[in-house]
Amino acid sequence: MCGICGVWGKITRKSLEAMVSAIRHRGPDDSGIFQDNEIALGMTRLAVIDPSPKAHQPMSNCDSSIWIVYNGETYNFREEREILCKKGYAFDSTSDTEVVLRMYEQYGDDFLVRMRGMFALAIYDKRRGSGKERLLLARDHFGIKPLLYGRAGSSFVFGSELKSILASGLMDRNVFPEALRLLVTYGSIPQPMTAVSGIRMLLPGHRMIIESGTERTERFWQLGVERISDLRQKPYREQINLLRTSLEKCTHLQMVSDVPVGAFLSGGVDSSLLVALMARLRSATIKTFSVGFEQEGFDIDESDDARRVAKFIGTDHTRVVITGQNVRDRITHIASALDQPSVDGVNSYFVSLAARQAVTVAISGTGGDELFAGYPWFMNMVSSVRQDKTHCWISAWKHILSCVARTETFDSLSTGRWARVLERARLASGFVSRYARQYQIFGVNGASRILAPEVKRLSRVGREPSHDIALADELPLGSPLQRVSALCLRGYTQNQLLRDIDAVSMSHSLEVRVPFLDPMIADVAFSLPDSTKLDDTVNISDPAEATYRQMGAKRILIDAGRGLLPDGMDLQKKRGFGMPFNSWLKGSLRDVLDDTLSPESVNKRGYFQVEAVQLVKNDFFSGKIAWVFPWLLMITELWCREVLDNTS
Repeated sequence: MCGICGVWGKITRKSLEAMVSAIRHRGPDDSGIFQDNEIALGMTRLAVIDPSPKAHQPMSNCDSSIWIVYNGETYNFREEREILCKKGYAFDSTSDTEVVLRMYEQYGDDFLVRMRGMFALAIYDKRRGSGKERLLLARDHFGIKPLLYGRAGSSFVFGSELKSILASGLMDRNVFPEALRLLVTYGSIPQPMTAVSGIRMLLPGHRMIIESGTERTERFWQLGVERISDLRQKPYREQINLLRTSLEKCTHLQMVSDVPVGAFLSGGVDSSLLVALMARLRSATIKTFSVGFEQEGFDIDESDDARRVAKFIGTDHTRVVITGQNVRDRITHIASALDQPSVDGVNSYFVSLAARQAVTVAISGTGGDELFAGYPWFMNMVSSVRQDKTHCWISAWKHILSCVARTETFDSLSTGRWARVLERARLASGFVSRYARQYQIFGVNGASRILAPEVKRLSRVGREPSHDIALADELPLGSPLQRVSALCLRGYTQNQLLRDIDAVSMSHSLEVRVPFLDPMIADVAFSLPDSTKLDDTVNISDPAEATYRQMGAKRILIDAGRGLLPDGMDLQKKRGFGMPFNSWLKGSLRDVLDDTLSPESVNKRGYFQVEAVQLVKNDFFSGKIAWVFPWLLMITELWCREVLDNTS
């Protein structure tokens, strides 16, 4: 696991060293630079597989005609290495980086379809001679590892983090207005956008190739339905067995490491099942970690569930107690670690900090809810489709009205007296439009009120949410359940969960792996009947308060864990991981909130309307709104100070 960066074009060695230094936390074990007349490559390494000097990067082939910088893990590298050895390739190291380099030599750009793992990489190929060099960038299937890029004149710059690209001195430090609108609307910034103008993210499952003065982006993998063609017809017991076997194989692959491996254990279904499989696969006791709180967070503390599961499985468990003062002491580092503002990430920050004291790699259950219908909005969306079918004629007229209302012509009505009427009309029909409203922070109308006039003018304020997330609708012809899974994976999971987890865990030099987000598991999940994941005959008035058993949710995943986990896992409610920010913002973090959201700070930054921000503060302290609203504004200002303003 590493941080990578580079510039195709002119850059001084001092500037490249600054880029590497900015991501030193991602890899404290080693660093390196390669530079010629065309390109400069840099990396900083967290040694997980083959910690010897032979795995040093940037790495080249035998005649130094191909160079690679690689961030990630290829879990099937040993299998691919054996195949390459039979083809006559020799290896100097036991690292997966060298295998990936040789795979590119053997298979060309399509080497990516053979990789199973999480990765972001850059390969510089000069075999065709001067003036015909090429640069290939690629990112893993689900976007577990980040890869950002931008153009500055004739130079092309890339890196694992915004901080690295900004350290090059090539890019202007300006916030992208549309990204700011999307951030306050949804709590995170949809990719390929980033918080900074001119810097973008390469989308998951894509590669970018630069050669002969041209630049092209290609997709090498996408989600698909029924790739295991006969699975839907098999008996339920066989479906359970295939899922459990597949999960065991993926977990086994992702435990490959030359350094200690542990796991995050929330006590929920997903992390508990992975830890149970880990315990079966390894004789040594697994180290697990969970987050808990003092009395102020007693009502949302899930650490007792984690302790119960850990005792049942037999792990060496650590409960990390987080206080408001802990958050206060580290709040500026949290803002910097996030790399771009987000409403999430603090829980992952602290559990990663604790885990890094004992292990270098941690397994996470992220992805289970997305693939096996664990979130309440799966039931919400299935119910809405059922209602449309029941009242088909009414739905047809609503659909026509909604299509008209969702056009850009009416965006200007999103504020003022017509806002509620427009919102009802837009929500009347449209699958993506309804889904887009399942998870918002300020929402469309709130963003219109909070953003400063100039930001609103430049950011398409009032835009219909379905247009914002259109790229995430990767399976438009799938069933409602499959479609929600894709929207979730390519939206909330990719843009918030995975991005935040990578940023904050790597700020502590911890590698986090996510076995559920393996192409094999995705193919199994999207080939199963919907009824194995969600009982759509159940009618629950409030899915957020129902147990898995009451919802009929994640049934096959829970059944796959029977015998491995304590009884009654399906009696849990699906709860998003909560932290007592309401108490903290009124206590330990009050001075930070007052400083960052003071009229002087807000006015000086110029992103938000001073009066609207003061109203948010007042409504929060009077108990009218939740913590997420002032927190998101506060963390945005802190990020500006720690990342955007920091030119050291």
